[in-house]
Amino acid sequence: MSSRINVLDIDIDNFTAKEAMKEFVDSMQSEPISIIEMVTADSLMQMRDVTELKGGIGCFDLVLAGDTTILESADIAEKRCLREIRERTFLKMLLRYISKNHKRVYLLVETEEEGQEFLRFLEYHCRGAQIGGMAKVSAKDRADDMIVNAINGADIDCVISVMSSPLQEDFVMKNKSVLNANVWLGLGKEILPLNKTGVVQSRFTQFVIKKVFQKEMEKRKRVEAQSLQF
Repeated sequence: MSSRINVLDIDIDNFTAKEAMKEFVDSMQSEPISIIEMVTADSLMQMRDVTELKGGIGCFDLVLAGDTTILESADIAEKRCLREIRERTFLKMLLRYISKNHKRVYLLVETEEEGQEFLRFLEYHCRGAQIGGMAKVSAKDRADDMIVNAINGADIDCVISVMSSPLQEDFVMKNKSVLNANVWLGLGKEILPLNKTGVVQSRFTQFVIKKVFQKEMEKRKRVEAQSLQF
């Protein structure tokens, strides 16, 4: 498949889960660090007015859709693609690979509570992973140098981030040249509902985000259509 779609000025790779996993596995065996990011309708909305970030994301090695709203906005209706996103097929394959091969990972979160929930999630779904460390990244009180030094000192294979946008993207863009790891995996907060309450809240929030996202896409299509008339 491996075609790209453009949504809110960000190019997204329309890969199957198997194709995305091949890219991930290849990246785990290469240098320098490869940047793999999963974006959602919400994260795209958060970044829509940050021009420099959108330009930087265009240089990422792999950008994947994290929810079906993105594909639907690009008029992609292939059942396999939509099903794999709904079922989190790529994420499941990825966690299985990390667990089976006992890869060493470093976790980036925004709060202590999210960190503990994420650890419990990995203990259940990715028991073979070796946790090299975890750090909190605050948008208000950034300590990038300390975090990068901790990551580099932990001798890890993959950095896994579950931060919100645009904090997540800004962090990796500013620090990718000094990170000693094979892969940066940006999952974002929306990809992993970490507890039952979060799942319920996420479903309601996603419904609202989807409506706002669709209105934004319709607005852009109208503007583009009007520009073509002149």
